[in-house]
Amino acid sequence: MLRGSLAIWQRDMLVLRRNMVSELVAVVAYPLTIYLAFGIGMQGYIGLVEGVPYSLFIAPGLITMTAVSAAYNESVWSLWFHRRVQFTVESYRVTPITVSEIVIAKILTGFTHGIIKGCAVGLVIFAITPFRFPLEHLLHYLLFLIPGSAFFSCAGVISGTIMDKPETIGKVEAVLVMPLIFMSGLFFPLSSYPQSVIFWVRLLPTTALFEGARKALVAGDMMTLSVLQVLLSALLTFAASVYIFRFKMSE
Repeated sequence: MLRGSLAIWQRDMLVLRRNMVSELVAVVAYPLTIYLAFGIGMQGYIGLVEGVPYSLFIAPGLITMTAVSAAYNESVWSLWFHRRVQFTVESYRVTPITVSEIVIAKILTGFTHGIIKGCAVGLVIFAITPFRFPLEHLLHYLLFLIPGSAFFSCAGVISGTIMDKPETIGKVEAVLVMPLIFMSGLFFPLSSYPQSVIFWVRLLPTTALFEGARKALVAGDMMTLSVLQVLLSALLTFAASVYIFRFKMSE
């Protein structure tokens, strides 16, 4: 069943390889600027956050943000462009490739973009700053990053499927996706919220992702419930993306 998905994924990876340098330069610039401005520039004013320097507190979040944002953006724009502009999706449908294989391929493409670009930002931060962590912490961190990137990739497929106008995609990212990321404790601890708000914020899968990923990478803490929450969100979003794409293609 996945033969068609693999063929589409390989085609997308060829496109990425041709534009690898420009893609990485563009994706590294934004989180690196934030890190230099806040992690280094504001560190002297903020001091310690949850017992660690502020630059160390926000570094895992910036790496995670890069990965999941890249996964979402690649999925949503790739699917929209291939469906509405190039009509590549229609070309796929006249081949033996099934609808499910198409959506799985786009999810894999977004996921791959997210992992590659997240790793690129992580390497740059690691190279130019004193941000360090034990190797075993990385394994715990990947338990969050992998399903988290898959979750955002599936969300991008849903957006790219149901939205026909590029301006609508941009508005959804501005008023929904990015606020969910920033509200999840990327730049500040959740304890900064009022007690009446913390309960609802913790229900968000993005909170489980960013808080769990930070504690896994910095302290090596394994928040099992947070891992399960992110994994379940990824599975549910995957099922929804396949169903919605099939329904849209049947119209």
